Amino acid sequence: MTAPASPEPVPGAALLDAVAVMDRLRSPGGCPWDATQTHESLLRYLVEECYELVQAIEDGDLHAVREELGDVLLQVLFHARIAAERPRELGGFAIDDVAGDLVAKLVRRHPHVFAPTEASTTGLDTAEDQQVRWDELKKAERGRSRALDGVALGQPAVALAGKLGSRAAKNGLDVPPPDGDSVGEQLFRIAYAAGAAGVEPEVALREVARAHAARIQQAEADRGIAEG
Repeated sequence: MTAPASPEPVPGAALLDAVAVMDRLRSPGGCPWDATQTHESLLRYLVEECYELVQAIEDGDLHAVREELGDVLLQVLFHARIAAERPRELGGFAIDDVAGDLVAKLVRRHPHVFAPTEASTTGLDTAEDQQVRWDELKKAERGRSRALDGVALGQPAVALAGKLGSRAAKNGLDVPPPDGDSVGEQLFRIAYAAGAAGVEPEVALREVARAHAARIQQAEADRGIAEG
């Protein structure tokens, strides 16, 4: 008699284990370091882990991508666990609230997938069409939106300048960038113009910087060979 096949694991089941581990670390008798962290003290780790994930993706290192995604997930779990310790009437929330809000947002902004009708699917033939519809749905949710709504002012300066250029162009706002000769003003104008033209200046600059870093490393290696 053939033994019944073991059921396939449900995708996402291990996330429950991750939540339980985070809870254990943060609870009495857990890790003293974890117990003392705050949203503010974890900020630098959140930024570092995101950049390490960016590098892993750029390097095409899937093993590193998998590991760095876990580190970013840890930050999400950590912040949600800290928030769960605050009473709800004071703004506290739990990881299920985070996930629930995300699910609701994804369903709400993809009516052509989750509630398809002729109206919701008309004109959505390309990814670009769907991006336009996404922006329209965001505006509808929030009522009349301003040009800089949702722009993170804490992002890297080149990316921020590009985003400002992009938003100004999308909203038909002709706001000339500063015309001074300081390094910052010159860099800002280039990044701003790139964003207005639909180019991600942070991505473009990173590609050039990574290529130049490789040339520096090669020059150093060549010098070592020559000196040896």
